[in-house]
Amino acid sequence: MRALFLSPEAPDPPVGGGAMRSAALLEYLRQRFEVDVVTFAAGVPGAMRIALPNHSRSAAAKAWRNARRFALGRPPLLDRYSGFGAELGALVAGRSYDVAVIEHFWCAPYAEILRPLARRLVLDLHNTESDLARTFADSVAWPRSAMSRRFARYYERLERKWLPYFDAVLATSRREANALGARAVVYPNTIPLRPVPGAAREEAIIFTGNLEYHPNVSAVRWFARKIWPSIQARCPGLEWRVAGANPHAVERELRGVEGVRIVGPVEDAIAELARAKVAIVPLLAGSGTRFKILEAWCAGTAVVSTAIGAEGLEAVAGRDLAIADGAGEFADAVLRLLADGAERERVALRGRELFERLYTRKCGWRGLDDSGVFQTREESPLDF
Repeated sequence: MRALFLSPEAPDPPVGGGAMRSAALLEYLRQRFEVDVVTFAAGVPGAMRIALPNHSRSAAAKAWRNARRFALGRPPLLDRYSGFGAELGALVAGRSYDVAVIEHFWCAPYAEILRPLARRLVLDLHNTESDLARTFADSVAWPRSAMSRRFARYYERLERKWLPYFDAVLATSRREANALGARAVVYPNTIPLRPVPGAAREEAIIFTGNLEYHPNVSAVRWFARKIWPSIQARCPGLEWRVAGANPHAVERELRGVEGVRIVGPVEDAIAELARAKVAIVPLLAGSGTRFKILEAWCAGTAVVSTAIGAEGLEAVAGRDLAIADGAGEFADAVLRLLADGAERERVALRGRELFERLYTRKCGWRGLDDSGVFQTREESPLDF
């Protein structure tokens, strides 16, 4: 049996939440199919590659590209990965597949090319992009809010157009699956099971993630300006650690902020989380579910999150993590867990138990087996 896996980003090595989800699904497919991988990223062993043109990363070049995209109503990532149909068609010419999987909605328009080649066509929807753009618009000031709202409307039109092309759409949560309709199947974000690291807890709280991802930038900005000063005033010896790839993206937001340490990329995010007393998720925008919470649970670290940061997870506020939305409420929740070691350990333990029950990689794979999305026999429970 043969499968095609089309991904805009590299699933190997799995750096960042999107790549981690793609890596888990690709590993599942490789256990059941002979898989051809097509990616736009360089350096993926054994993959066929579509080379993207180089784009300047200067502020002026980015501003020009985004102004053009705003005028045309073309969201940045969808625009970035569009227009390579001829290259994709040449790579897969003469091939046929039992299943073709497209990662991210940004590449959904390539369904038109792959539909004739695949018995089943599956879209792995990491986020509902219209929701992500809409919530981001609510979290930033004009003119970025206006741009994001325009992109949200454009994504809504494209979602109505392209989702019906697919036999199944993988969604990260029951909430998103219910909104997407009958073709949606829940496939949660997951990470491999591992023991809780044995590191001693230090006088620190931690934020982790791809620090260039725009919801993470706005989260760091909000926490630094509205929340961290009141926490630091009551816990002057506490350190706020900011760990993840692309630390340059938050340096401006944290310049001059006392008590913060930009850790940057780490080899083992779970080991880094295990050294902190509390993991913070002050997100104001998002879609899908957050790997940073799964990693904190795996590390046995208590989590304080906004409601949107924990959205989609099968978690109960006050049991598996603390939920707080206002700046004062968020600061108070962090301070309570710092002050009450027994409560902190209880929340951390419940989070770890939920992770083991629902969000390990093998849990996700069992769900895919039960759904029948990738079955090729006639008795598949899904009607394709």
